[in-house]
Amino acid sequence: MPSPLSADRSAADRSPQRGTVEALISQTRRLRGGIDAVRRETADEERAGDPELRWQRALCDLAAHHLDGLGEHLDQLRAGLPADVPPGAPAPARPAAPDPGPGRAGSAEWNLLSDEVTWSDELFELFGRRPEDGAPTLDELPSWLLEEDRGLLSAMVTDCLVDGKAIDGEFRIVRADGAERTVHMMGEPVLDADGATASMWAVLRDVSELRRSQREVHETRDSLRHQRHIAQTERRLAVELQEAVLPPWRGSLRLPHDGDTARAIGLAEAPGVLDLAAHYLPSASSALIGGDWYDAMQLPDGRTLLSVGGLTGHGVTATSGMAMLLGALRGMAVAGTEPGPLMGLLNHLLDASAQPALGSAVCCRYDPRERTLLWSQAGHPAPLLFRGGRGRPLRPPEGVLLGAVADAAYAQAEERLEPGDVLVLHTEGLSPHRTAPDTDPGTERLLELAPRFARARSAQDGVRVVLEEFGGEAREDDACVLVARVGC
Repeated sequence: MPSPLSADRSAADRSPQRGTVEALISQTRRLRGGIDAVRRETADEERAGDPELRWQRALCDLAAHHLDGLGEHLDQLRAGLPADVPPGAPAPARPAAPDPGPGRAGSAEWNLLSDEVTWSDELFELFGRRPEDGAPTLDELPSWLLEEDRGLLSAMVTDCLVDGKAIDGEFRIVRADGAERTVHMMGEPVLDADGATASMWAVLRDVSELRRSQREVHETRDSLRHQRHIAQTERRLAVELQEAVLPPWRGSLRLPHDGDTARAIGLAEAPGVLDLAAHYLPSASSALIGGDWYDAMQLPDGRTLLSVGGLTGHGVTATSGMAMLLGALRGMAVAGTEPGPLMGLLNHLLDASAQPALGSAVCCRYDPRERTLLWSQAGHPAPLLFRGGRGRPLRPPEGVLLGAVADAAYAQAEERLEPGDVLVLHTEGLSPHRTAPDTDPGTERLLELAPRFARARSAQDGVRVVLEEFGGEAREDDACVLVARVGC
């Protein structure tokens, strides 16, 4: 920053062109308008408490403060420029310097030879001091600072006056009205003809709001990083819990898979045995790990347990709740509890849980000897039965969402299956968009796949049909599908 006495050219030679300054002012105003537009767009979203939105808002505020300061400096520069007038024309009246607002920027000069102190009006306003009270001397200036900052100012002034070093530092002042402000001071010594310090001049700027905005940016950025770290940790835990709970088998599974068990219940040949395959379809957002599940398990009496379901919510809470329900479901099924009563017990368990949630589920018990399916549902899409190239949903017995009504009763229904039948169980997130209330678009689209299920030679082929139809879609939620084909 050059001192007033160091230049060897006239002020007119050094002055920038007015047109250039006007162009910079216009650009600054356009940028300021763009920042305001971005702030308006995020204003409503910010109320949701998203840490990333708060961080973006803080960055916008910081950029706005920088542009406001730039605009005020350019306005002051324009006010001091000579007007662009044709030769011979009278010069227009010099415009008054724009009011920078309280606590913006002002200038000062302390003459060491005459003890004269000169402050600009803006600097008096920054300090909240009346011009008639006079400008403080260098000895009086530290009294306006917080005690812990006075040593910093004294050191900067000493280095400037004794060693000729430029001043560039910040300190906090207490205005006459008691308000505390942060001031950035830049200045230089002015030397006389003998090289001795004759005076010191400086520009002081109120940077309180700027520093507040910078602190907010840092704080919101740190908060965002912390939230992201928590989200990543929770997602990893949710994935690990989900992988630990869902059935470990991949590809196809045949139940009963034990030949001795099949013969013990009268199945010397393949008819009645279920060929099973399943698949988990994640949501479009990898962060949304939900509480959906599928399950198939052979029971001690040779029958087969089939179930799909899901809990509301995402993350560790949803997957841990899913793990609790699925563990209880398996245990009660192994104990011989039929699907209807089993659903009632799951409802009681979820209702009494420390973290209340809602869930939907289908629970089926298949008897391979009779080829009968005994099943119950809790606010869930019914299993789809495909036979002879046609499909239909099974008629659902009564059952409300798990956790919705305490002590709710759940009915059960029975369906006799035939060799070659294909049974499809799925959760509601399979299709991304609901076409109408009380309808499941996934069910409608699955029923349209009946001819392709008829050509499927295995349950794995059936899952492949589902993935070809739904696998490439951007789902809002995760989903599961379980395909069971009755042996011929």
